[in-house]
Amino acid sequence: MSSKSSKAKHIRDKWRSKSWYNVVAPSFFGNIDLGAVPAETADQLIGRVVEATLYDITGDFSHHYLKMFFQISVMDGKTAKTLFKGHEYSRDYLRSLVRRRTTKVDGLFNITTRDGFKLRIAVSALTLSRIKTSQEKIIRNIMIRIIKEKAAALTMDQFVQEMVLGKIGSDIYNESKQVAPLRHVGIRKSKLIGAPLNASEIALADGGIAAVEEVEPEDDDEIAEEVEIETETADIEDEPVADEEVSVTEEAAEE
Repeated sequence: MSSKSSKAKHIRDKWRSKSWYNVVAPSFFGNIDLGAVPAETADQLIGRVVEATLYDITGDFSHHYLKMFFQISVMDGKTAKTLFKGHEYSRDYLRSLVRRRTTKVDGLFNITTRDGFKLRIAVSALTLSRIKTSQEKIIRNIMIRIIKEKAAALTMDQFVQEMVLGKIGSDIYNESKQVAPLRHVGIRKSKLIGAPLNASEIALADGGIAAVEEVEPEDDDEIAEEVEIETETADIEDEPVADEEVSVTEEAAEE
């Protein structure tokens, strides 16, 4: 009996050796406090991904459906500074948008912002009724053009703000509604796939060229996978849009 009690006394409490660090959102989100995370040393937090909702940042309850991902990149004392890693619609919200006898037009694009950051974004347009293939093609071309213009004109910070707050989706909606009646248009997922070594050194001048590449989605959950952020940035060139069309799916909610 005494031997068991002595062993219990010598068990080390791992939590006592850990400290708590405050995690803050990037500066373009106002350095909002995202919470606290424990770690034995500050270096252990580098690269860790923290999840929040846009509601936690804006305080607007209508933004509760949008999940945000931030990766800790710099430690400043007890403060962990982050960079934007990606976002996605919640699964329940995405399902609520689907209706019977409607068309869902999807587009998956790789873009390069004006300051050299690479993002992969998934755009979805949901109609009020079924539409023709020709209309789907026109809507997708509108997506490509507007996203290319935005990527060429905006920095990473500006592009992310317009993306998650719905400005880019609203611009696509306003043009596409002339082609077919739409219920919703938005960027439902995004992922940071490349970052420059020093964004300030490779920042492009106004009017720079942005690369927009249309890619074929292999799996709907592919964007949600976490990847290590690249530390090298390829040359930013004006890449032609792929001729191959992104597959369009028509989803119907089962009764």
